[in-house]
Amino acid sequence: MIYNLYIFNPMGQCLYYGEWERSKAAAMSRDEEFKLVYGMLYSLKSFVSRITPAISDNFQCYETNKYKLSMYETPSGVKFVINTGLDWSSQAISEMLQSLYKEVYVEFVVRNPLVSLDSAIESELFKNKIEHFINTRIKEVS
Repeated sequence: MIYNLYIFNPMGQCLYYGEWERSKAAAMSRDEEFKLVYGMLYSLKSFVSRITPAISDNFQCYETNKYKLSMYETPSGVKFVINTGLDWSSQAISEMLQSLYKEVYVEFVVRNPLVSLDSAIESELFKNKIEHFINTRIKEVS
């Protein structure tokens, strides 16, 4: 089960948000939710970098008894954040987010001169490609 996906630029602005099987709506505006999620990620990365014995700030996921939040950060600082059910392995999510970056984001955002990397992605082609990509992955796991 995939609940939702966020794509944040390095400055913390949400470039894309998609929802699939999210059963509980947030009790706040979308902008507040985006800020809350990004702030939590920032805090978790900071916490991990301080407590880990090695030199690393490599936060990838955390899990509760209800869901798993996973993140893939590109070398340029773009963050792909996904909430899934517990039926997804961390390895599968990591591979999926890397593929999403390479096959969809790079192809339909980075290489598209009409798309600004500093503002929300409005491209219908990009949104359709994400929908297809995620729905295909959902069917593979089901």
